[in-house]
Amino acid sequence: MVDWNLAVATATRLVRPGPEVSRDDARAIVAELRRHAKVSEEHVRAFTRLGTEETHDTPVLVVDRPGWIRANVAGFRELLRPLLDKMQERRGSNPGTAVLGAVGGKVTGVELGMLLSFLASRVLGQYETFAPAVRDLPGGADGGGRLLLVAPNIVHVERELDVEPHDFRLWVCLHEETHRTQFTAVPWLRDHLEGEIQSFLSETDVDPTAFLERIRDAAQSLVGGRPEGEEDDGGRSLVELVQTPSQREILARLTAVMSLLEGHADYVMDGVGPEVVPSVAEIREKFQQRRAKGASRLDSALRKLLGLDAKLRQYRDGERFVRAVVDQVGMDGFNRVWTSPNTLPTKAEIAKPADWVARVHRKAES
Repeated sequence: MVDWNLAVATATRLVRPGPEVSRDDARAIVAELRRHAKVSEEHVRAFTRLGTEETHDTPVLVVDRPGWIRANVAGFRELLRPLLDKMQERRGSNPGTAVLGAVGGKVTGVELGMLLSFLASRVLGQYETFAPAVRDLPGGADGGGRLLLVAPNIVHVERELDVEPHDFRLWVCLHEETHRTQFTAVPWLRDHLEGEIQSFLSETDVDPTAFLERIRDAAQSLVGGRPEGEEDDGGRSLVELVQTPSQREILARLTAVMSLLEGHADYVMDGVGPEVVPSVAEIREKFQQRRAKGASRLDSALRKLLGLDAKLRQYRDGERFVRAVVDQVGMDGFNRVWTSPNTLPTKAEIAKPADWVARVHRKAES
C-alpha cells in the first residue's frame, strides 16, 4: 500500500540542506544539545511536579534532517499498520490488485516523501510517542518513544532570529523535554492517544469510490466550487475536509488533547525560562513574531492545506488554558488533568478553562 523505502529515499533526496557548520562545530552542537536535554529534565520535573528520574526511560537522539525523516517513516509505518492491513485485505479480493497495489504504493511513497521533505526542515524537536525501536534509532522500554532534537533546524532558526545560541538551544530543550515528561509521567496517556488515533483510522473509508468522492468535494471547497447554498467550510484543511462525521468527533477530542500538551509545554518553557535562560524574553518575542509572520505565500498555502496552522493555534489556545487553570487552582490543581482520560479537557473547555475547573474540581470535592 505504501512503499516506505521510496518515501525515505524521496524525502531524503528532496529535503533542503541544513546550514553550513564545520565538523568540529557540529560535534560541539550535538554535545551541547545532549547536555541541555539532561539539564532540562530536572528543571521540568521541579516546575511541573511530574515524574521522577526513574520515569525517564526514553532516549534523547540528536538527529539531522534525514535522521528525522527515517524516524518519522518508522513511526508512520507502525501507527498506520492496522489501517493498511485492512485496505490490503479489501484489495486482495479484486483481480489485478497486485500490479495496481505496486504502482499505488510507489505513488503514495513519493507523495509521503514530498510531505516529509517539506516538514523535515521545519521541526525543531519532537517526542515520538509511537516510535518502534530500530537499529540506528533506539526507543524506550516497553514500546516507549524517543525524543528527537533536529540540530540543523535549531541552528537555522537561532541564526535567523539572531539570538544567543546557547540560550536558544536550552529553551528548545525545555519545550521538548516537557513532552517527554508528559508521556513518561502519565502512563495511560500513550495508550489513550493510540486508541483515539486507531478509532479515527478505523472510520476511514476503504472503498476507493467513497474516498475519491470526498476528495472531490474537498477540492471543490478549496477552489470555491461549493454548490450554491452550502455553508462555508470554515477554513478547514484538506485533512479535515475528507473526514467522516465520526472522525470529526474523534478529531475534536484529539485536538483538545494536543492543545493541552502543546500549551503545557509552552507554559513550562516560559515558566522555567526566566531562571535558566538569560535572554528568554528576547527569544520568546522573536520566536512569536516568526510564528505569526510565517514564510512565503507558497509556504503559507501548504501550511493551511496540511492543517499546520491549526497546530499554531494549539500552542496559543492550550497555553492560555494552562495559564488560566494554574492561576485559579495552582499547579497541583492543574495536575488533576493527568488523572485519567475523563479529566482531560474537551475542545470547548480549552476555550473556557473555568468550565474545566468547575467540572473536575467540583466533582472531586463533592
